[in-house]
Amino acid sequence: MKTWIGGATAAGIGVAGTFALVVSSLGGPFAQAAVAVVLSVGAGLGWPFFLGIPAKRTNGVILALSGAVSGIAAAAASGPEYLSWTPSVIAFGIIAVIVVQLIRGTGQSHRLESTLGASSGVLLCALGAGWIATARFTGMGSMLLVAGISTAVALLVGAINWPDTIVAPLAIVFAGLAAPLAALVLTGVTVIPATAAGVLIGAVLAAVRRLNRTRLRPMPRPGLVALALGPVLAVGSLAYFIDKLLIY
Repeated sequence: MKTWIGGATAAGIGVAGTFALVVSSLGGPFAQAAVAVVLSVGAGLGWPFFLGIPAKRTNGVILALSGAVSGIAAAAASGPEYLSWTPSVIAFGIIAVIVVQLIRGTGQSHRLESTLGASSGVLLCALGAGWIATARFTGMGSMLLVAGISTAVALLVGAINWPDTIVAPLAIVFAGLAAPLAALVLTGVTVIPATAAGVLIGAVLAAVRRLNRTRLRPMPRPGLVALALGPVLAVGSLAYFIDKLLIY
């Protein structure tokens, strides 16, 4: 029951974050970047609690800054390569994570786990800039809206308290169906790219759901926020690259 309540709460937070990222694009790239910064702070500070790794505050600040800088850079970058600074931000974030572990010193507990876990958090937070890049690349009435709808559908399906063997395929199928339907009704995106985006987004979110349900210890509240927002941020870049590869 506690697992289901936590999953439902995470789904609600994730849907709210997705809605905010999509709607804020109407205010321009910097308004959307402001939302991305807030979500990155929530995901970054909570990710070490989700993983249960040491140096939670220090690692959390690095993750939050990585997401914030990446989002602002995507809003300020000249096109068409709106994510040109994101790889550098990820690299510096991972270097900072490694430096933290070096400062902690030899013999400290879980140094490898902390390095790998915090580095994955840097990646998730920094990839949130993809939502801004997608909006700047083709506008709200395109892949941005398709990705937002398929993400919300996958999150809501993932909140159902059924086994992963049932929910994971359902999340992938429903997200894969919602995306082309949204594309046909609301945007000019063709069916194949929209379906590909929906299926991939559903698979990513289903995998994160599975990761959460393998936990044996209770979920701290900051960790729950990170669980909800981390994957949502990551699928923004997924939508951006599909937009560039399959549409333009």
